Amino acid sequence: MSVPQFRTGLAAVLAALTLVAASPAAPALAANPYERGPAPTTSSIEASRGSFAIAQTTVARSAVSGFGGGTIYYPTSTTAGTFGAIAISPGFTASQSSVSWLGPRLASQGFVIITIDTLSTLDQPAARGTQLLAALDYLTRTSSVRTRIDATRLGVMGHSMGGGGSLSASVSRPALQAAIPLTPWHGTKSWSSDRVPTLIIGAENDTVASVSAHSEPFYTSLPSTLDKAYLELNNASHSAPTSTNVTVAKYSISWLKRFIDNDTRYEQFLCPKPSGSAIQEYRDTCPHS
Repeated sequence: MSVPQFRTGLAAVLAALTLVAASPAAPALAANPYERGPAPTTSSIEASRGSFAIAQTTVARSAVSGFGGGTIYYPTSTTAGTFGAIAISPGFTASQSSVSWLGPRLASQGFVIITIDTLSTLDQPAARGTQLLAALDYLTRTSSVRTRIDATRLGVMGHSMGGGGSLSASVSRPALQAAIPLTPWHGTKSWSSDRVPTLIIGAENDTVASVSAHSEPFYTSLPSTLDKAYLELNNASHSAPTSTNVTVAKYSISWLKRFIDNDTRYEQFLCPKPSGSAIQEYRDTCPHS
């Protein structure tokens, strides 16, 4: 190769290197697309309302099938994108009013919530589980807020027999992202086939669904490989989750955010396991997958 040819080739290489160096860096990997709301703090998950303005709409019993109607609570702004959704069932002989406090509290954190009435206040847990799933189907398919919901990010909650219903729903629909049974009651004690990340909240002084006969064996029977936790409320009764309860709210929010929104910013409130005067006992499978 002659000297002029060498210089020409060298100049081309240098020009190419300069072009590469001047090119913008490859974009960083996108943040979790399901994160909703600002970075959480202890104060933000204990607050009576989150960062989202919300509205609510009534669902008439006559307008739906498979459950007894209810109330939808939802963020009014859609600029953040779609939201995960959770259906919540009351317990034996109760109506949605017994769990209604959870509606605005959870929705304002960035979820669509439906608190339901059951077809009969005497419905057993398995029937309540079926109705929770019917409510989720209604939310995602035909409700007025369906376009606000990501149908792949759904969860269930419930009190007492409604809590037992959330376990039944989880087994029936393993694609659910989270379940939170609240002082749950169910005649079935083994849930080894459950594949849904589950936080069970029991109450130390529960004489209706004692933790020794319900919450504890439910938790123990869940697979050891499952993301699961057991929180026992200190000096609390069966009805503790039916009125405003900061402990129930803060750990429910954290669990739903962590598993429905895949938001690891909330892991700090779950692992290492929390403690305090409001908690009699806490068990977990940290670190979460």
